[in-house]
Amino acid sequence: MLRRLSLVVLSVSILSGCSLLSVKEHQARPNVVIVMTDDQGVGDFGFMGNPIIRTPHLDKMASRSVHMTNFWVSPVCAPTRASLMTGRYNYRTRCIDTYIGRAMMDTAEVTLAEHFSAGGYATGIFGKWHLGDNAPMRPQDQGFDEVLVHRGGGIGQPSDVIGAEGKYTDPTLIHNGQETAFTGYCTDIYFNHAMQFMAEQKAKNKPFLSVITTNAPHGPFHDVPEDLYQAYKQVDFAPYSVQPLNDKLHDNLRRIGAMITNVDDNMGSLFAFLKDKGLYDNTIVIFLTDNGPNSLRYVGPYRGMKSHVHTGGIHTPLLFHWPDVIKTGVTRSQLAAHYDIAPTLLAACDINKQGDLPFDGVNVLPAILYGQQVAPDRSLYIQTHRGDKPESEHHFAVVGPQYKLLRPSGFGRETNPGNVPLELYDYRADPGERQDLAASEPERLQSMLADYQRWFSDVSTTRPDNYAPPRIEVGRQDENPVVLTRQDWRHFQGRPWAGGSNGKWLLTLSKSLNVSLQFYLAKNESHPKIIRIMNGDDLIRTVNITDNELLIENVVLPRGNVDLWFELVRDETTVGPYQVHVHF
Repeated sequence: MLRRLSLVVLSVSILSGCSLLSVKEHQARPNVVIVMTDDQGVGDFGFMGNPIIRTPHLDKMASRSVHMTNFWVSPVCAPTRASLMTGRYNYRTRCIDTYIGRAMMDTAEVTLAEHFSAGGYATGIFGKWHLGDNAPMRPQDQGFDEVLVHRGGGIGQPSDVIGAEGKYTDPTLIHNGQETAFTGYCTDIYFNHAMQFMAEQKAKNKPFLSVITTNAPHGPFHDVPEDLYQAYKQVDFAPYSVQPLNDKLHDNLRRIGAMITNVDDNMGSLFAFLKDKGLYDNTIVIFLTDNGPNSLRYVGPYRGMKSHVHTGGIHTPLLFHWPDVIKTGVTRSQLAAHYDIAPTLLAACDINKQGDLPFDGVNVLPAILYGQQVAPDRSLYIQTHRGDKPESEHHFAVVGPQYKLLRPSGFGRETNPGNVPLELYDYRADPGERQDLAASEPERLQSMLADYQRWFSDVSTTRPDNYAPPRIEVGRQDENPVVLTRQDWRHFQGRPWAGGSNGKWLLTLSKSLNVSLQFYLAKNESHPKIIRIMNGDDLIRTVNITDNELLIENVVLPRGNVDLWFELVRDETTVGPYQVHVHF
């Protein structure tokens, strides 16, 4: 039975004197739509001061919404998604990177979808999941009723469906666990199916959580909406570029612009749909991006890009749109982050939290609706870098109410090089992080560093073997075949995704299985003469390959944990497969 949510909100005058809120008592809990784009930077909007990239629908949304102007995320995508889904620091979730098995989330974590499902909501996700492609880590295993996603971190990666590689237009996506071919542009498909899902719940008189997570404007940029690309071909991005533009970089910006405006067009369609279906007033629509921009380009007064811990890499606008309650657009400067979204939405929708795992985020609904301070002395902790395990004081930021401590030691480095100094900024007065206060305020620096060290120790001891990657289950009836891709292998040879590389997949089986293995090769790699099937250091079987068929039958995988990898022997070299499909 739905509990009555009563929000008594006094009309107040904010900023220009316009009324933001009016007295409203809700008889029904709101629907929720979360839209998060991929690699769209803080400056890629008209309402953020960009005069080149056209976002008229988002600009109008901003004029009707609460705009949280001091909102922070992780510097890359999967960690942001882990925090968004759980309300927790991503280092608690085992999701610490974006690939090679480190973008998989521990299944003990309770997702936003699981909270909402237990609260009587229908749940759907459309677009990018990036927290595990195999059971039991898929979105349908983690609380989502309706699932339409691509695999891995983006279309155009080794997790693509075989035969549909790199297809933003007419893609083959994973619909409720099944590879399914679609017609149209991927972003349009996500929004259209999300709206279909919402319409179905409206017909059932059931509230919904709809998560639309586009892979646009993430690269590659070869396949963008043609009409918008042609319009942007006439646009000069050079005055708003942070770096000199050659023809290739300039063309990429035009393609990125086309992808962003396509998202904006779909936001217009979404709001028109909500109005047409009578869902507009009592649906919360949240818009944000997952990290900084995927190139050095305009980020307003900030500096940095995706993967950086300077503000341009970890800051996003958050728009909170709820017409039943929010009557006039307004900005809020209270400190908030991606891990605050889950507790905030549970409060807004009167949903009980599931499980015993504590949130790291806080409910910032009072800040959003009333402008109240929430945990005014809190600090945010953000850290992500390449590698198998986080390293203390490496590529991190601490964001306090006024000051920000960081060490920009490099996302791409697995270990701290040891020669990158700490930086300290008054980011409120100096949003561009130009005046480093590290030398002039050593006591503040040491205090914030001590806070960081306590945080790192805490998150690193969340569970036994805290940073061990999760294992993929083989033998479940709801996933056959199990598709193993380079996205989730534990890389140990060559560059992680490149030709000549190899890695192992960490599997677990509840019983011994006789399986067939279908191998797929990376492009331009020659056919192997021998395939050696390995479980850790143990040879399971050697197979001589005499034709172009790469199907090996009657392979026995033992019960328990299996570290499965393969040596594909070609002449005098060995490589790993591109994908392996395990049939049982």
